[in-house]
Amino acid sequence: MPQNFHFFGAENWVCLSLITRISEGCAEINLKNEVDLSKAWDNAAAELTLFSKHEVPVTYKRDEQVYKVHAWPIWDWVLDLLDDPLLAPHLVWDACCGDRWWDIQSSLPDIDGAVPFCFILYADKTKPSSHGTVKGYPVVVRCTNLPSHIQNGEGFGGGRVVGWLPIVPEDAGKEDKLGYMNLKRVVWHKLFFKLLELATQYSKTGYSHKCHNNILCMMSLIRGRGGKCPCPVCLVPLAELHDLSKTYPLRSVDEAKEALRVYGLSKAQGEELLKALGLQPVENIFWIILYSDSHDVLSLDRLHSLHTGLWKHLLGELKKILASLGREAEAAFEKLIANFPRWCNLNHFKSIINILFTDGNKYQDLSKQSLYAGLSILMPRASPEGYQLLHVISSYLQLDSWIGLDVHTESMLAAIEAELLIFDTELKGVAHNYSTRPNEKMHGPLKDTYHHRTNGKDIAMQILRVDHHQFASKLLRERVNMVNEHNWLRALGNDLPDEDVAVAFNGHVKLGSPTPHPLSILNLENRGPADRAFQAFQRKFTEFTNHSLPTYGHQLTSWLTFPADFQIHEHHYLKVNYESMVDWKQVTDHLWCNLRFHGLPWFDHALIQLTAEETIFTRLVFLFRCCISNLGSFEFVLVQLYTARINGACRMDHFFKLTRVKAVPRASSIFVPLNSFI
Repeated sequence: MPQNFHFFGAENWVCLSLITRISEGCAEINLKNEVDLSKAWDNAAAELTLFSKHEVPVTYKRDEQVYKVHAWPIWDWVLDLLDDPLLAPHLVWDACCGDRWWDIQSSLPDIDGAVPFCFILYADKTKPSSHGTVKGYPVVVRCTNLPSHIQNGEGFGGGRVVGWLPIVPEDAGKEDKLGYMNLKRVVWHKLFFKLLELATQYSKTGYSHKCHNNILCMMSLIRGRGGKCPCPVCLVPLAELHDLSKTYPLRSVDEAKEALRVYGLSKAQGEELLKALGLQPVENIFWIILYSDSHDVLSLDRLHSLHTGLWKHLLGELKKILASLGREAEAAFEKLIANFPRWCNLNHFKSIINILFTDGNKYQDLSKQSLYAGLSILMPRASPEGYQLLHVISSYLQLDSWIGLDVHTESMLAAIEAELLIFDTELKGVAHNYSTRPNEKMHGPLKDTYHHRTNGKDIAMQILRVDHHQFASKLLRERVNMVNEHNWLRALGNDLPDEDVAVAFNGHVKLGSPTPHPLSILNLENRGPADRAFQAFQRKFTEFTNHSLPTYGHQLTSWLTFPADFQIHEHHYLKVNYESMVDWKQVTDHLWCNLRFHGLPWFDHALIQLTAEETIFTRLVFLFRCCISNLGSFEFVLVQLYTARINGACRMDHFFKLTRVKAVPRASSIFVPLNSFI
């Protein structure tokens, strides 16, 4: 094995297990060299439709230029999905993405059983090379008839690269010329036709594959951001984009077709119509798809509209205001950001003032932290402009939170005051159904393939071949898993498990990450001088167990006492399963209680049911289990309550819609049973 080849974590276990099975004669490898391995991958990839290469001529100033496109026709991808027995049970044929789905289904021909087959197309330029000179234009497709956790996942039913478009070379002498700018658009649309060719045909006739399928595409007309009407959804003038209280007519394909028809008859008259619509004189390839209006399906994308769009600009303004207050204000803000509480799946930042980000997830997490860091610095007197900006950021965060929910009810929609956003969300369903974030993640593997699996020449076919092999491996893995499950069920016979058993532990909480050696109560008492939460640990624990255990059904015949050498087993991790109030599905939370988690203290906060009527916030102090003689093993948590009284209401809380809680002194920490965690 080469020295630069490394396995990590579970990969080591899989590799060693395979080596062990081969050495014991339980498995055999017939692949002798790289050629055999390559043939095996090609044979596996043959289970799916292969990519094909096309050369398309395009005329520019009477010169014919040939452009190459690599395509896996979308309709072939559709059939591969429909023919897969593992995905078939998950396909949804009833309306599941808002009112728009119903409208599409109602517009289909009156044929028994006719339903829409909908998918989302995503195309964005990428730079596989680190120096940016090598560029590509992958096209990704996802099926919206699959549940969001499958269509946005990384398995066989997730996003798939189905095309690689060429990029018209940059020419500094032609960049500002309208003809050359339109050439790029013409090339894009002509070559995209190779992906839509069969889909176009079946959008006119339907397709009998146990049902008749309609195609829903997601692509706007050819327009420029600097046009008089830059919005791809409605005809709002450029000067009125800021005013969301006004409404304007929605765009339609028919008006664009008419403007282009007039342009063909009279260039002068056509240009006036196109300018009024903010369009360029280029025919859109998606016009050939019946039952599809490219404007009607455009939806708000949180990643580009909010996290790397609106918030990116708000962050720029925030930095300007902090800079105007001086280096002391900047340093104070960065310190508050660096000290922001840590929790699972939240990016943590040490410095932001002089750093630029390209990751939308980092922008999203930074927006959540910036408001709280700014509250103590951008006060009304110190910075009226900064205080006003915090109001804007607060409104932005509320809007982002509501839009980002996985389920929207009428009351939730009512909370989104902007009429345009209510309209868009209600018609198309929740934002995660059409998020571009899963597609953006696919650029990384393509870049890795370029660096490690190509020779740097004619990269498109090499990258797509590797990507196709990886996709075939997902199919093989799913089939192997299906066979293993089938064999497992056969071995069980009549002893089949209850399908409703989904969790791997009793109740909804589980301790993890135990320390290797137990501690005595005396050890914990000795922590008292450094942390007052452990003061009088023995006395408080004795009183807690004697008062609480009878309420849990344990009969105590005498007062329990615990000697100084009583053994306690510390844990650093708590796993909590709970029902989400958003979509009513089970969600898992991961809580840490560790003085040295990757070298830093990490003590999470949680919500507990203190009494039948009282639910409160707490901070973890100490997780442990112990065995009490004649009663059994118990799991408890030492917590710091956030129930201290707050004198007077703060105007800031009202303005920013904040709920303020305050911790009691550390010495007032209490014990609670593990099951009290919500």
